[in-house]
Parts: sequence; structure tokens; C-alpha cells
Amino acid sequence: MNKALSIFNQLRPVTIGFDSMFDHFESMFDGNYFNDMPNSTYPPYNIVKKTDELYDIEIAIAGYGKKDIAVDYAQNVLTIKCVKKDKSETEHVLHRGISQRYFTKSFTINDDVEVKGAELLDGLLRITLKKLVPESKKSRNIEIT
Repeated sequence: MNKALSIFNQLRPVTIGFDSMFDHFESMFDGNYFNDMPNSTYPPYNIVKKTDELYDIEIAIAGYGKKDIAVDYAQNVLTIKCVKKDKSETEHVLHRGISQRYFTKSFTINDDVEVKGAELLDGLLRITLKKLVPESKKSRNIEIT
């Protein structure tokens, strides 16, 4: 992408401290970042903004139990993956209409967002995230001396 035409480059003169974020987004658009990402729609998911600070990621995983799913968070990447053991050796399935395939879903999480927890209820995995707003970033009146 041509930096002269980049919207991020146009924002740099009126922003302070966003350089690393702009550089990150620039690199995403410059290379094959989106081409290298798996284009899987399985399992389906929602991202729900509950309040200005609370978010939920909801992933439909009917047929999976708590022991079948791993949720990991490292280096700003939240990864959800299937770790289910294959039962094909012990079961003789005459018809398989319920998809229980292996999957991996990853989400990039901002530095100021904390992963609060995960729950599996009625086939829906819900991961709760909270945006942390430090006192230094909260609105305040600056006294002129």
C-alpha cells in the first residue's frame, strides 16, 4: 500500500502515541496478512458489545464439552480450538450429520482488553472481555495555572 495514500499516514500529524498501532495496520494491508488467514466460517460466532467496556465472543459449538475445547490467551491473541479425542474407534456411527470437526479460531485482542473468563452453556461458548480504562485515560478537567 502506498504510504502517501494511506489514511493512517494522513492521521499521523493529528495523533500522538498511535504510531505502533498505525504501523501494525499498515503491515496488515501491505502484505498478505488477510490472504494468509484461514477463511473458515466454522464454527459460527458473534462478537457482542454489551457496554462500552464489556464484550462477549459467542461461539456455537453444539456437541462439544468443556474437555473438548481449549481457550488460550498469549501475546494479545485469543485462540479457541478443538482438542476432542476421536471416538471413531469405540463407536460405529451409521450416519454422521452432526459436524464435530477440529477447528481453531483466533482473535487479536488489544492491550487494554482483559479476558475475564469463558463459559459453555447450551452449546454456546461465551468468552467475556473487559476493556480496562486506567485513571490516566478517564476524562478529567485540567486546571490552568
